[in-house]
Amino acid sequence: MKSLKELYRIGKGPSSSHTIGPERACKIFLAENPEAESFKAVLYGSLAKTGVGHGTDGVVKSVLKNVEIECDDGSDGLPHPNTMDLFAYNGGRETASMRVYSVGGGAIRIEGRPSGEGKEVYPLESFAEIRRFCEERALRLSDYAFVCEGEALKEYLKEVWQAMKASVEAGLKAQGVLPGGLGVERKARFLYRQKHIDESAETKENRLVCAYAFAVSEQNASAGTIVTAPTCGASGVLPAVLKYAQERRGYSDDSIVRALAAGGIVGNLIKTNASISGAECGCQAEIGSACCMAAAALGELYEMELGQIEYAAEIAMEHQLGLTCDPIGGLVQIPCIERNAVAAMRAINAVSLADFLSDSRKISFDLVVETMYETGKDISCRYRETAEGGLAKLYGKEGKKAP
Repeated sequence: MKSLKELYRIGKGPSSSHTIGPERACKIFLAENPEAESFKAVLYGSLAKTGVGHGTDGVVKSVLKNVEIECDDGSDGLPHPNTMDLFAYNGGRETASMRVYSVGGGAIRIEGRPSGEGKEVYPLESFAEIRRFCEERALRLSDYAFVCEGEALKEYLKEVWQAMKASVEAGLKAQGVLPGGLGVERKARFLYRQKHIDESAETKENRLVCAYAFAVSEQNASAGTIVTAPTCGASGVLPAVLKYAQERRGYSDDSIVRALAAGGIVGNLIKTNASISGAECGCQAEIGSACCMAAAALGELYEMELGQIEYAAEIAMEHQLGLTCDPIGGLVQIPCIERNAVAAMRAINAVSLADFLSDSRKISFDLVVETMYETGKDISCRYRETAEGGLAKLYGKEGKKAP
């Protein structure tokens, strides 16, 4: 597995696979063809069908000047549904081309080239192997990350945590309507301030966790700065859970860094053995993965045993299996923002359940990840970030019009 620095990326929303990935690809192509007079970008599959709503066309134009953009929404025969062809021209003649796959979380693969996403730093690629390694050496899950990546990872994760907190704070202050034409009003500030006189501890927890998840997700939807965890569309889950835990129990930033490392290991396992791309495996790959990461991170904060952490992460994914990706209007707003809040609460509940029942579990984390991937491949492409099925298709039946 590769570095957690490749999983946690600080960047701008609204979509890691549709904005961060294509932007990186265009920058590479421009650097390789600085003398080109003009460019052409052909978007396929999900990039073509939801690219406008996700801002793909905008980031391509921001990097490649004098660029023509074409959309080909066919995805049959493509190695990945997020495929983009780039062409450079001089004197009207094609001088260079590059095919790119945006595979999720801002990561890209360039056809015909070795992976440019960094070297392999984790020798073990299953939770079972990592658990065995840690238990034999009396290590926590976060320790495994630092054994493999060194102390430099701690400094990077401190930056990640500061960026996460900043996105929460910015989202709690912001007001108004999100861009894109759906007329979705920001709700994080309202949730954060809407206190009940007789509010129970449980109600307060739900309200604040949801407020924090909404805050980050709304920042993402408005192209603000967030951290992929593991993607832009699911970026609100992990910071919401960790911020509330820190406020409630007074955890230090160093403890949060360890939690991020543990959650990152889980996210990396999913990215390596399955997918974190909604276009490839539906929303279970994005929100489901984020829920797993948050559950593992919280379990690490609580100093739970490795078996309990594994069970919490397994629960978090098992009950997201089959979740479709059907963004209305191709925007990362409905149902994406609410899903971040629901997944954050579900991660907390998964940890509570695992604390009581880990000895009786039957399903391993590795098995549920394999199941998610197989399920995702079986899901119709209409429900994999194409805005052609589910809520995205039926929204207009109530007399409402998607942009």
